[in-house]
Amino acid sequence: MTSPRYSRIPFFPKTQCPLIGMVHLRALPGTPAWEGNFSSVLRSAVEEAILLKKEGIDGLLLENMHDTPYLRREVGPEIVASMAVIAARIKAETGLPTGIQILAGANKAALAVAQAAGLEFIRAEGFVFSHIADEGQMDSDAGELLRYRRQIGAEEILIFTDIKKKHSAHAITADLDILETAKAAAFFRSDGVIITGNSTGHPAKGQEVQVVRKEVEMPVLVGSGVTADNLVDYFSNCDGVIVGSVLKEKGHWANEISREKVEELVARANSLRNKK
Repeated sequence: MTSPRYSRIPFFPKTQCPLIGMVHLRALPGTPAWEGNFSSVLRSAVEEAILLKKEGIDGLLLENMHDTPYLRREVGPEIVASMAVIAARIKAETGLPTGIQILAGANKAALAVAQAAGLEFIRAEGFVFSHIADEGQMDSDAGELLRYRRQIGAEEILIFTDIKKKHSAHAITADLDILETAKAAAFFRSDGVIITGNSTGHPAKGQEVQVVRKEVEMPVLVGSGVTADNLVDYFSNCDGVIVGSVLKEKGHWANEISREKVEELVARANSLRNKK
């Protein structure tokens, strides 16, 4: 397959395989690891976002990663309010295309935050079929979610959906391969699908990415395990990569962002884009 020059994601019209950098928010109010200082959480998130932009990352994805253990589907108003404030500030400070995910599977809340903060997309889990996540069983919410998007007038916000999601057991859909799952997401009006490895930092299978992108008419993103070394394996076969752990000190999601690691990944992407 000959890949198009640019991503199929509409807000990256002139960027081949855009790099979407994760901003892992510090623990938010009411969660077990909350340290009691929202100003510090906000400042840290904004500083990380500005650093990623300065070093050449193309877009951002905010996530309440430090809120372990996660609630399933429903989070408190304190989480929604906190994430809306942080998201709006980051969008204003960077101007980059920005998305949000609220763990775990709080997709309606993410849509509300995205609309309030002027974001471009959300990352949704549990959109089609069912799986067993760390938090318990996660059933499809596509019908409810898309009706909610219409209800609040947020149709311009894209919904990118994880399929065969990491950190989950998929025994109940073991007879469905990833392509059939992607086709189901497309049939249920997803705006794009995200393919991952088995867990955070683990690479997706390049063959799966290539097959899905060839067969579905919507953006296909890689959502875990991308590094400067293996970026070439995905570069021509997907519409964007979401990078988090690889940009952190010692490659661990909970650590600070490493400027050197960001520079390395951006340089590799630019080198691939400049190849004839």
